[in-house]
Amino acid sequence: MWLNKKQTSDTAIKDYRSTLLKSCPSHIVIDNLFNEEKLNDVIQVLQQPNNWKTQKHTYSKLYVDDIHWNNTDHEQRFVQRDSWQRNSSSDTTKGIAHDFLSFLRGDEYLALLSRIFNTVITDINVENPEINTNYFRLSRNDFIEQHADDSPGREICMLLYLNKHWQEDAGGELVFAGEKENGKKIRISPQYNRCVLFDPSSEGSEHWVKKLNTKYKDQYRYNITSWYWSE
Repeated sequence: MWLNKKQTSDTAIKDYRSTLLKSCPSHIVIDNLFNEEKLNDVIQVLQQPNNWKTQKHTYSKLYVDDIHWNNTDHEQRFVQRDSWQRNSSSDTTKGIAHDFLSFLRGDEYLALLSRIFNTVITDINVENPEINTNYFRLSRNDFIEQHADDSPGREICMLLYLNKHWQEDAGGELVFAGEKENGKKIRISPQYNRCVLFDPSSEGSEHWVKKLNTKYKDQYRYNITSWYWSE
């Protein structure tokens, strides 16, 4: 059982819907949505030093090689991070981490998202659903600059943070382009078992990640990113 049922009651769903309708961008933050004991086991897998590969995106092209990257101006580079390799040679040790990714694309979780966003979320028209849900990590040398996730038909972006005992001065906050009523940016700390769900087509949904503090030289910021479509 991956979900914390207290966070998925009818009352909770009603509250999430209300928050989505009045926030800009349209987003909610849900703490402790998932079973923490099971997430602890996932973290044990992710903290193994292997099974990670650097991923780089520019504004003009995704998944670029080093030659393209080095020939691209710094201001045109918007992502450098590590992506978890599902099918590496040590795959037999990664069972629970695979199970969680599968759950996040399974019927139970898609039904929950459908209730929260009041639309039918489905993978029926998604060619390769599994590539849209994966683990990522950032080091102090990595970055995610301002960008939008509003691909056609994409209804939801999910970010789930997997960082135990995260220090507030460590950086790594998600920052939305949209602002609060007081004019300040919306900043969300990547605390453990914190789930952020947002409509990537809503006003103010462009976002970036604050760089990690250089004093935490051996620390990684772990998260799952997952994208979902409607019918």
